[in-house]
Amino acid sequence: MTFSDIVGHQKQLATLRWALEKDRLHHAYFFLGPEGVGKRTVALSLAMAIQCRERDYDSCGGCANCRQVQSGNHPDVRVVAPLAGKKEISIQQVRELERELNYRAFSGRKKIALVDPASLMNFSAQNALLKTLEEPPKESLLILLSTSTGAVLPTLLSRCLRLSFSPLPAEVVASFLVAQKGMKQQEAELLAAMTMGSLGKAVSPETQELVARTRVWAEKVGALTRGDCRGWMTLAEELASAREDSLKFLEWVKGWYRDILIYRVTESSRGISNLA
Repeated sequence: MTFSDIVGHQKQLATLRWALEKDRLHHAYFFLGPEGVGKRTVALSLAMAIQCRERDYDSCGGCANCRQVQSGNHPDVRVVAPLAGKKEISIQQVRELERELNYRAFSGRKKIALVDPASLMNFSAQNALLKTLEEPPKESLLILLSTSTGAVLPTLLSRCLRLSFSPLPAEVVASFLVAQKGMKQQEAELLAAMTMGSLGKAVSPETQELVARTRVWAEKVGALTRGDCRGWMTLAEELASAREDSLKFLEWVKGWYRDILIYRVTESSRGISNLA
């Protein structure tokens, strides 16, 4: 994805474009923002812009390097995440990454690594990465991504240039869903409100499935408020048999009451996520 294809985050993109044009890229960045707002998309677009041989300061999207970055198999671009079945990024993974960063780039301009999410590096892994940040290998770039800084060592943060990513405006998400995904306006607005500016969540199949489920829940809760005791029992049994569904239901109920409070204060549907 080229910079021009990215939805929103124009200030962050301008910062990165300027750094590319002036040859002033920092050796390490910390991309901070909510899940699904586009941090990884921007990081991979930056990697494409660096490795692309056809264009300067952006990517063409069609050359061999661009295609390899997009498909996740570029020899000079690595994404470090918890291994399958694991809940954290280990020191072994970081040490392997450090070795790779010290090699010369094979077909690109730099060795680039994304650590996502950086908050899942264990203490030993963060300490190991600190040495690389203090003495970065020549022609290397590290991009750490996270939804928070709470679990990240302050010394690690201090050696990165931070770029903060905010949720996208609901109307921007809705417009994208209508134009690019062919959704109806009302459905797009509902998804945009439910996902609170997270385009990644809005386009995920899980979220769209959840929308259909919330409509069913809304119908059942409506029946319950009319004194349908049998409905209460049926809903309780359904939720008791599926823990994940029960957690999602509770999140939805919280959102429902949030909407009620918003409407009582503002007397407006703006910002309400349960419109259906």
